[in-house]
Amino acid sequence: MLLAIEVGNTNMVLGLYRLATPQQPAELLHSWRLATPLQQTSDELRIVLHGLLAMDGLNSKTITGVAISSVVPPVDTMLRGTVEAFFGLHPLFIEPGVKTGLPVLTDNPAEVGADRISNCIAAFERYGGPAIVVDLGTATTFDVVSAKGEFLGGAISPGLGISAEALFGKAARLSSVHIRKPAKVIGTGTTDNIQIGLYYGYIGLVDGICERMIAELGPNTKVIGTGGFAKMISPDSKYLKIIDPHLTLDGVRLVYERNQSRNQDRLQRRSGRDIVSAI
Repeated sequence: MLLAIEVGNTNMVLGLYRLATPQQPAELLHSWRLATPLQQTSDELRIVLHGLLAMDGLNSKTITGVAISSVVPPVDTMLRGTVEAFFGLHPLFIEPGVKTGLPVLTDNPAEVGADRISNCIAAFERYGGPAIVVDLGTATTFDVVSAKGEFLGGAISPGLGISAEALFGKAARLSSVHIRKPAKVIGTGTTDNIQIGLYYGYIGLVDGICERMIAELGPNTKVIGTGGFAKMISPDSKYLKIIDPHLTLDGVRLVYERNQSRNQDRLQRRSGRDIVSAI
């Protein structure tokens, strides 16, 4: 089985996949969401991984491959060490030089985040192109895939959570409120005024950018949403109708599968694995 890991600025999402065979497609069997371990040690993360697997009746021997998409470089070294010590495997990081099957037609392909690459690979595989992937996380990214499966570029804006934090942090008389869909559009109190501005204002941002991108790409463009805030705002968005919560993990899996021959050499179990994996 494959453990796919998506390391974001706020959360780290893990997915356990049964890989595809000639008889059956790949399948996501389990998924877990953790806070990104910025302050954890390798030993602490090993304990967490052991607990997650044990909770579902699994152990480290279940895992035959690990692939990682990370946008938090300070975590990468610790995560690599954890995977090697706990699973006895060398993880495949999605980074320049790894075969993805996605031509990147930007000014500097190396600066495109691994999460954006993963999203576009999965979106094109599942929905075809042209497509716009809107990932509503700590930041909101808009990534464009052509009808040929090429990454054309996109846009980045502050995420909904960051926007709210900036408002509360800079406006002395405005206190923090829960971000949710308001009951009305004309507010009569400070709390619902803020909720209306955040919720509908952000929908306006998402729909406005999508509308302009679709005008360039053509009317057959698909819009796929993912990330923590996608499901919340999609009911009132004009364009955000397809929500795929595991899009990034699926992209990580696809990259792993496209590097299978390479993985046979890179992801060899080290001697003594059964000893280091037991805690």
